[in-house]
Amino acid sequence: MIKTISSLRNSLVLPLHVHIRTLQSFSKYNAQAASALQEERKKPTHQDDDEYADMDWDNLGFGLTPADYMYVMKCSKDGEFTKGELSRFGNIQLSPSAGVLNYGQGVYEGTKAQRKENGKLLLFRPDQNAVRMQIGAERMLMPSPSVDQFVDAVKQIASANKRWVPPPGKGSLYIRPLLMGSGPILGLAPAPEYTFIVYASPVGNYFKEGVADLNLYVEEEYVRAAPGGAGGVKSITNYAPVLKALRRAKSRGFSDILYLDAVKKKYLEEASSCNVFVVKGRTISTPATSGTILEGITRKSVMEIASDQGYQVVEKAVHVDEVMNADEVFCTGTAVGVAPVGTITYQDKRVGYETGDESVCQKLRSVLVGLQTGTIEDTKGWITCIN
Repeated sequence: MIKTISSLRNSLVLPLHVHIRTLQSFSKYNAQAASALQEERKKPTHQDDDEYADMDWDNLGFGLTPADYMYVMKCSKDGEFTKGELSRFGNIQLSPSAGVLNYGQGVYEGTKAQRKENGKLLLFRPDQNAVRMQIGAERMLMPSPSVDQFVDAVKQIASANKRWVPPPGKGSLYIRPLLMGSGPILGLAPAPEYTFIVYASPVGNYFKEGVADLNLYVEEEYVRAAPGGAGGVKSITNYAPVLKALRRAKSRGFSDILYLDAVKKKYLEEASSCNVFVVKGRTISTPATSGTILEGITRKSVMEIASDQGYQVVEKAVHVDEVMNADEVFCTGTAVGVAPVGTITYQDKRVGYETGDESVCQKLRSVLVGLQTGTIEDTKGWITCIN
């Protein structure tokens, strides 16, 4: 018996190289398991969907507070976007010679997610943002996501970042889709690769005035866009050039600038980041989008709402004198919503306008906000609901 047990014991003693192989296998397995666990932890769990982020929701401004997740999708030389994915918000890696950094090859969009009292999230006409990005991308010689790809990405971002959507009436989740030439390029040419990114931030009112009246200044030295340029698309190159004039106006106590046309400098174009409407009686006029003015989604929606309410809505060349003799003036945009203008200063003349609860601006704003937040029934098919 002793001999038998001894023989068995000896048979179980493995050579050293076998032990090493076994340990290496276990080590490799443990490393793979740990790596898989780390990757799983990076993925959105949505377990906090019904909770709110730790924010002072009563004092939201329009600053960047990055939500948890961003969406990234790549496009290679063949012009086809691969399937995108969510990842934690963070820095991205770009070559110093990326097309967007050297030649400004990029366009962006802006849309918002609102929270209803029942917790559902609402998006306002995201398909229109998708179409506008496609138009802008074509102008900047870039491939672009399909409408379905764009809308799906926006929906994923809203859902993954639900805890960052403010409570009803406290603000919204601003969603920023960005398309850029991310591939390296030295000579002036389209980038060899493109990246589509969507990120989000909870926001309140765009202007520091909140919902108070804006005071605008008519800019005569600088122009925003010229015929034949890219003023009619949401190119990233349209915005940095307005900063100098905007800073000067704000240092003088104005909220924003009204730009005039580049040729005669007598016709209204738009403000730094929003469209403009002029009210006289029952007629609402807005500068025609003839290549130098961005076709705003909010602008388009307000025009339809105004027509539904019996106003005569006119797209035309609006002379600055007409602005100075108007009953009301207001601005529209995704970021600003519908904002009343209290005064406009042109040369040495300052004019005040009608504002308040009975104003045309407020009536149109009430309908638009009601549709966006779900308190007014959507009969136009503008709202995308995320359960």
